[in-house]
Amino acid sequence: MNVIAHTHFQQALERSPFTAFYEAATTREHWTAWNGYKAAKVVDNLAREYFAIRSGCSVMDLTPMEKYRICGPDALAFLDRLLVRRIDRLRTGRITYVAWCDDEGKLIDDGTLFRLGDQEFRLCAQHHQLDWLLTSALGFDVDIRCETQEVAALAVQGPTSYSVLTGAGFEGLDTLRPYRHITTSFGGTRALVSRTGYTGDLGYEVWVDPADGERLWHALAAQQGRYDVVPIGLDAMEMARIEAGFIMPGFDFMTAESAVREDERRSPYEVGLGWAVDLDKGHFTGRAALAREATATARRRLVKMYVGGNKPVGDAFVYSRRKGREIGVVRLTCWSPVLKSNLAYAELELRKGHEPKQVWVKIDYQREMAWRSVWEACTLTADPFYVPAHRSATPPAAF
Repeated sequence: MNVIAHTHFQQALERSPFTAFYEAATTREHWTAWNGYKAAKVVDNLAREYFAIRSGCSVMDLTPMEKYRICGPDALAFLDRLLVRRIDRLRTGRITYVAWCDDEGKLIDDGTLFRLGDQEFRLCAQHHQLDWLLTSALGFDVDIRCETQEVAALAVQGPTSYSVLTGAGFEGLDTLRPYRHITTSFGGTRALVSRTGYTGDLGYEVWVDPADGERLWHALAAQQGRYDVVPIGLDAMEMARIEAGFIMPGFDFMTAESAVREDERRSPYEVGLGWAVDLDKGHFTGRAALAREATATARRRLVKMYVGGNKPVGDAFVYSRRKGREIGVVRLTCWSPVLKSNLAYAELELRKGHEPKQVWVKIDYQREMAWRSVWEACTLTADPFYVPAHRSATPPAAF
């Protein structure tokens, strides 16, 4: 008799080991679907959740993130063939940012790659990738399985995250550097802790067996009072990742698999990920197309920019000057409370491969039931908007 291991088909959305705790904490009932899981957009108060990231300790359910275990004699060779970045120098216990493309050099997804052993890796992705991974693995002696439901995870982020985890009994974090991971324990419970995150702040991601999820939650919650430990939703994380300069496939640009029209697909060079492409490492999927693009004149690029004023930017066109020629569109934006500035990602047309000297946006907004328009100058930046000094300190300061 066949036994069905999972019962996700019996409910609209999957529940993580932490869902019940978020349901108990929420006052908003503001939920969404994330990779088939029930996920909070706002738990209680967006401002409190944002400032927990920037001045305290935030806790977000990371279980819905797609996770793949890749192992076997050809695991390294397979990943080197799949990814645009060289990873043969990635040592056990380390993590790197990666991206992968189709044969035309257009982005399919990005994520983080954990090296767990000589022939064992974990690939974390934004979107479901099992079909692409299995197809790409033809001819390789490699085992690939989705372990999303087998691994529960919490993102513990903010200046006091180190102190909270240490207070909860986690050992060895004082020597854990960014983009590295260790296997440790808290109160006798085994956990993998990585110094990674999507906030640009000091932070960790804690990975445990789902059966240990409740124990992990209570260990962190026990630090409440000594520290401010705040469950957060996706909206606060979105604000923080924009400030940190991180991009999200499928939201900031169309991926190769999601775009209906061919000219809406984007390459790593077009979204600012050219630094992650290693054309010298040998053959990988999309290399020929990316090699041609690397020597051609760029036509467009996703850029980061500060927008003047304090009006909500929303969806807006970008112009070469005030009331000038339309040269692009704002993809996403947020008001940064810590920087007191409007931040935006925009896709711009380039002239002879160069960004325009002037960039303006026309903002249409509503006040007292009347629509108004205002022009604001923008300042482009190649750097992340917000990089706190404590982000990379090892050991972190004990706040």
